Amino acid sequence: MIGKSFGPRISDLLAPSGPQRALILASFVNRVGNGLFNTASVLYFTLVVHLPAARVGVGLTVAGLVGLLAGIPAGNLADRYGPRTVWLTAFATQAAAMTAFVFIDDWVTFTLIATLDRLAATAGGAAGGALIARAGGERPAAFMAKLRTFVNLGVVLGTGGAAFAVAVDTRAAYTVLILANAASFACAGLIALGGVPNYRPLPRPEEHHRWAVLADRPYVSFVALYGAMGLQYQTVSLLLPIWLSAHTDAPRWTVAAVSAVNSGVCVLLQSRIGSRVETPRQGGRAFRLAGLLFLVSCPLMALTADVPAWVAPGLAVLAVCVHSLGEVWESSGGYALGFGLAPDHAQGQYQGFFGVGFNAGQALAPVVLTTAVLGLGHAGWLLLGAFFAAVGAAGPPVTAWAERTRRPGGDTAGTADGRPDEAPLPETA
Repeated sequence: MIGKSFGPRISDLLAPSGPQRALILASFVNRVGNGLFNTASVLYFTLVVHLPAARVGVGLTVAGLVGLLAGIPAGNLADRYGPRTVWLTAFATQAAAMTAFVFIDDWVTFTLIATLDRLAATAGGAAGGALIARAGGERPAAFMAKLRTFVNLGVVLGTGGAAFAVAVDTRAAYTVLILANAASFACAGLIALGGVPNYRPLPRPEEHHRWAVLADRPYVSFVALYGAMGLQYQTVSLLLPIWLSAHTDAPRWTVAAVSAVNSGVCVLLQSRIGSRVETPRQGGRAFRLAGLLFLVSCPLMALTADVPAWVAPGLAVLAVCVHSLGEVWESSGGYALGFGLAPDHAQGQYQGFFGVGFNAGQALAPVVLTTAVLGLGHAGWLLLGAFFAAVGAAGPPVTAWAERTRRPGGDTAGTADGRPDEAPLPETA
């Protein structure tokens, strides 16, 4: 059960539900490894493997875009054969890919391995979403919020551990980080194998087909909104650090401080707020509230360039606190809508598409934020806040549209625009 106190508790890991406990532990271990790897990966590829930074960026972009292709097919496999099998296969593939990174010495090999890793990550996301839907029972969004709390904590711990290897700055130190990440995938898989049931596929209606999610226009619209709102993540991790470094007199430690505050707020509040956002209607309202909070936080971030150096860190922390609160509401609303609007028998397919939309937004975020926002300066920050508010405002009407097209229990009713089907779609999967 989720207590009334702030933040995660060890007792949450000892919840009565064995599958939930195993999923939390597996995800936590995996994200500790991710934190170790992500912090030092670019340094390893550029300083140890001696790949040019620009080519590393191109390789990662290619890998990320190709990886999107696995979302819906992997989700269909999870729906057809069971999500645990696909999830474990993805973990095994990523463990192998991480290990292979230790032996690369050219850009082509790097890109191929990175692409394999991204394909497996996308597949794992689709299957993991379906597992969360099954293990979460009647409250998958609340369980996802609890899970994300421990995921964030795992990344923070992994990032802190990576700092030691970065300080040592040797090939051996970076190799240890990469192999530790590979081991985290293997350990997470073993935890899931022992503690997560091999859920059987749910019966599918006759009209189900393997691309059904693409015909569900309300859900596609929601995913587009969620992908667009996802720009907010890199607003804190990418845009604000550049702004603080290049346009303000804030001390350099401010960048680390705002990152720590962002992680801390999310860890402390995700479960508490997520437990209050479980239905699609609540999700739509949470999405709108998140947009309004971003409308406040973005101008505050811009103002850090207009205050004395001793004021800028405090203003940046205040802005990130507001922004992080919006992030928690946004993610909670996304979970409520992502799970609540998906048919039970097709959670894998729908979660796969959900992940594709989010990752596509993340792929576009650096270009949009660094060119449009930084290029316009203060006006860019104001436009960014207005953009988030407009996207958030679309949450409730899109939710209402989606609910009108669904039967009780989450299945879509008729065609995606709410009219009855003239004929059932053929079974193709």
